[in-house]
Amino acid sequence: MKLRSLLEKMEYSLLHGKDDIDITTLVYDSRKVVEGSVFVCISGTVRDAHDFINEVINMGARAVIVEKDMAALNINNINNTTVVKVSDTRAALAYMSAAYFDYPADKLKTIGITGTKGKTTTAYMVRSILESSGIKTGLIGTIEAIVGDTKIPANNTTPESYVIQEYFKNMVDAGCQCAVMEVSSQGLMMHRVDGFTFDFGIFTNIEPDHISPTEHKDFEEYMACKGLLFKKCKVGIVNADDTHVWNVMKGHTCKLETYGISEKADLRAVNVDLHSSMGILGVKYRVEGLMNFDVVIDIPGKFSVYNSLTAIAICRHFNIPVEIIQKSLSEVKVKGRVELVNISKSFTLMIDYAHNAMSLESLLSTIKEYNPERLVCLFGCGGNRSKLRRYEMGEISSKYADLTVVTSDNPRFEAPEEIIKDIIIGVKKAAGNYIEIIDRKEAIRYCIQHAKPGDVIVLAGKGHEDYQEIKGQKYHMDERELIRDIVNEMKEEGISII
Repeated sequence: MKLRSLLEKMEYSLLHGKDDIDITTLVYDSRKVVEGSVFVCISGTVRDAHDFINEVINMGARAVIVEKDMAALNINNINNTTVVKVSDTRAALAYMSAAYFDYPADKLKTIGITGTKGKTTTAYMVRSILESSGIKTGLIGTIEAIVGDTKIPANNTTPESYVIQEYFKNMVDAGCQCAVMEVSSQGLMMHRVDGFTFDFGIFTNIEPDHISPTEHKDFEEYMACKGLLFKKCKVGIVNADDTHVWNVMKGHTCKLETYGISEKADLRAVNVDLHSSMGILGVKYRVEGLMNFDVVIDIPGKFSVYNSLTAIAICRHFNIPVEIIQKSLSEVKVKGRVELVNISKSFTLMIDYAHNAMSLESLLSTIKEYNPERLVCLFGCGGNRSKLRRYEMGEISSKYADLTVVTSDNPRFEAPEEIIKDIIIGVKKAAGNYIEIIDRKEAIRYCIQHAKPGDVIVLAGKGHEDYQEIKGQKYHMDERELIRDIVNEMKEEGISII
């Protein structure tokens, strides 16, 4: 492949050498450079790849892509290596990756979903509906990437641009017609989804989150980054009920459609009914506006209404029969997102990823609307993280839950007992009862064994994670397996589950 071909959709200047050269691989990790590679120098938060230029030249790199001037590069022996300067190497990597894999996004219908909450559930709902209608669909998200029949565990909500384009290429090769992906504000800010145009951009909601020195400096920047998606998509589908929606949409270049519960939405939910039966919590409502039919979902809460409305708004563009949409939504399950584990018809047990105060409050306040006999919340907090999060989560749980079961999460390099002490400081700020059980399996067993008819038990914090991190090591721990083992042990011990 010619270097010039990889650069064809970018502005650049040649600092040394020529662009009419053959290259073998496109690389942004210096350890993967081989003879003939083009190496893109990414300026990271921890390391600056410009510092590795001499090393990659010695390893055989044919070209390097930089965002610094020649004088600042400190190149010892440039040899015949081409040096190309661009304004932003992250953006360059995205455009070059798209070219390197022969623009696979052009061969797919691409759907990007952004927002503070709801991205994961909505992505799985969309994929479920599309797949049920015979449209083979790949997925890139927080939990995993699904490419054909292959599932790849995720490290980031939105991977690096090279990985995204490689996934797209593999989806095309696997016969996929669509790709649905979660698009984080960090992914947008770091140009990971540059180099192609989404067919559909989705906005779920936004709340102050990810505000820190290492993420976004303030809420305004967070909103602006979310809004970037609507300058790189053809059709935007947005939540009309969100307070900040029009701030996020500032400067949008796409056609816009809205969904929500309010009358102003193009696609809206009416007659929303929170229902519970035989240990299952769910919602019913009717869609009106751009489509008209009834919906039943076995995932609780008004956020399920919004997530499913989003999926309907997207799938409307694919002319999918109403019956398929209804059936898919009634059956969809998302690992670790308000995931019901059916072990009893007398009480409800669920697993959820809620791992900060905002998400825990949203979850528990939603469950409270179902008027459970008792709301029991089991959770812990991660080690080597902010103590403020522990205090906040403890207080939120004690405010909404009748019983808080404080246990271990990922203690990392801290003692679980110390983390639990911090959580209990927060718990004592509100009126709920609490109990401390360090071992997570024993804590779950306590909840199941002491459940009462009509209880809702929430296991919060782990969600889709299947490990516990202790002193630098990850040990396998899946709450679904723990529940299964507990149920079997109770049967062997002659202890019945109500």
